[in-house]
Amino acid sequence: MTGPSFAQRMALRSLLPTYRVGMAQDVTIGMLVPLSGPAKSWGQPGLNGCRIWEDWLNTAGGMLVQGHRFPVRIVAQDCGTTAAQALEGARHLVESEKVSLLMMLGGDSFTPVRGFLNRHKVLTSTLLPSDLSPDTRYLIAPSEVHPVYNVTGVDWLAQNRPDLRKVALCSQGDAFGLPSLATYRAALKVAGHEICSEIRYDAQSRDVAGIVQPMLDAQPDILCWCTSYTPMVHAMTEYAFAQGFKGTILSCTMDQYDRLVARTSVDFMEGTIFQFPDFDDPLLAEKAFFFNQPSLFYSEYNSRFPDSWSAVSWEYAAILDIWLAAVEKVGTLAAPSVMAAMKQLDKVNHAFGPAKWWGQSLFGIDNALVGDWPVVSIQGGKAGIVGFGSVPDWLSRHEDVLHREMQALGQLWAQRQDGGGLALQGLAPRAAYPAE
Repeated sequence: MTGPSFAQRMALRSLLPTYRVGMAQDVTIGMLVPLSGPAKSWGQPGLNGCRIWEDWLNTAGGMLVQGHRFPVRIVAQDCGTTAAQALEGARHLVESEKVSLLMMLGGDSFTPVRGFLNRHKVLTSTLLPSDLSPDTRYLIAPSEVHPVYNVTGVDWLAQNRPDLRKVALCSQGDAFGLPSLATYRAALKVAGHEICSEIRYDAQSRDVAGIVQPMLDAQPDILCWCTSYTPMVHAMTEYAFAQGFKGTILSCTMDQYDRLVARTSVDFMEGTIFQFPDFDDPLLAEKAFFFNQPSLFYSEYNSRFPDSWSAVSWEYAAILDIWLAAVEKVGTLAAPSVMAAMKQLDKVNHAFGPAKWWGQSLFGIDNALVGDWPVVSIQGGKAGIVGFGSVPDWLSRHEDVLHREMQALGQLWAQRQDGGGLALQGLAPRAAYPAE
């Protein structure tokens, strides 16, 4: 799986005859993600990106398994907002569609289907490594290892902006917020920052002033939003602008940042740090990227699905590429063999280059891929990658600190399994900020 990239394989196949005609058997991949309701923005953009992946692969002749080519078919089901809806969708995809891979957002939608998927030994992916535990042997988090990659943004600031020392941070108390808060705490402490204010708020809260004003009163150099959802990130940033904040903003995501630049100012947003680049960034062309042509993917996505690009637009597609490499390597669709192929080598390629399997200390199983992750800064109103940080290197030096902070907030797998963790609120969407 450190061999030719997806793009290289597609280029080679395009020189050969296409054997789609007469292939009666499809390889079916399932997506059990929110396609309606308040969390739709966590599912639909990902499905959009997978449609591009599906079209590219099939146009190039399909997937090659033991000398035979098979077209890929992606079937999506709405996981809904209830346990019954999620379980119904899982049963349809597994029992009726016979999917070879099931991709999920994870979190609240995974919990009710955990036992069903375990019994059927379904290879399943999640975007939330907090779903991982020793009893989920066929669950993997190979794309987004939230929130561990956030250490790279803090580390970059410590090295490049040593004048910024005081940090005020806030986080919602849910499945995204609490692990993120623990990670930022750990990264800030080892970097020598002073945490001058920490606010935890209800995920449903819209009391922006009640959250941000105490942070501003502490006179920080950095305002850190952790992994707050996009509507709140926008509202809090605009409030800080209105109050005359002159420092730097640090956040996991900054989706639709161009709207914030327009609503505040280029100067105010200058130097903002977050973790998700635009895929036309020239520095991505230098990485061992899952398509090896991220700019083309980004261009086609925006042409076919305008005004919907977000972090999840590429994350499910990145999972598909890792899975495809494993299937073609081992020559079978059987979950145990594909898992073995994925885990056989210490390092595989994920979206931003070589990565390694990790997670035992936090999740009880090494089923999460960690590697380099980009640090993104807004400069002159446009986001650009300013560096790549190594998550494994940081963990090799500071994993004990991260472990302690996760434990303090009840986020270790054993705490969650035993019900000893802090109560989590329902998963909210990383939705687009509503236009006026």
